[in-house]
Amino acid sequence: MSTCPQFIVDYMHEYLDGDISRDHEQQLKKHLQMCPDCREHMHQLSDTIAFVKSAAQITAPPHFEEQVMKRLPKAKNRVGVQKWFRRHPILAAVAVFCLFMSATMLSSYQNDEFSVTKQPNLVVDGQTVIVPAGEVVKGDIVVKNGDLVVEGEVDGNITVINGQYMASTAVVTGQIEEIDEMFEWLWYEMKDMANDFMALFK
Repeated sequence: MSTCPQFIVDYMHEYLDGDISRDHEQQLKKHLQMCPDCREHMHQLSDTIAFVKSAAQITAPPHFEEQVMKRLPKAKNRVGVQKWFRRHPILAAVAVFCLFMSATMLSSYQNDEFSVTKQPNLVVDGQTVIVPAGEVVKGDIVVKNGDLVVEGEVDGNITVINGQYMASTAVVTGQIEEIDEMFEWLWYEMKDMANDFMALFK
């Protein structure tokens, strides 16, 4: 059979499906008379189809399907992640955005590099930022991984992340915030992002 052409096998399937042309049927019968392997293969195919047809006539006992379903383990009642994402695309986008932003902010928090917002009248000495006496800084000051000493005036908010705020006779018109813990810092960053986001719609 391995040496026989493929179209002979195709003709067998056409014949068993009842969809063979007269010309193909004649070629198939002629070939089967000469080839015992193909004749055997044709018998096997015929027997298989006959078995399938007879099995299709078997009817299951009453309530068989119901009893089988009862014995199957209960499926966990949970909504798949993909299904949830498809049903709530906006929430999914927000969740993914928050996840990426949290990862970015966390890596930024773990960065121990000293930084300070650029403001005129500030003096930077190593990792200590000083607002000298008699000077007025207009705007917010954010110091990260360093200390802030205010001897003059700050017309804005002060935020010190992983450092210390020191002042004696300072005048600060805004809020003063010292952030030492990671969650406090994340909360600060999220508030800052929310304020920037709201500013876009003003």
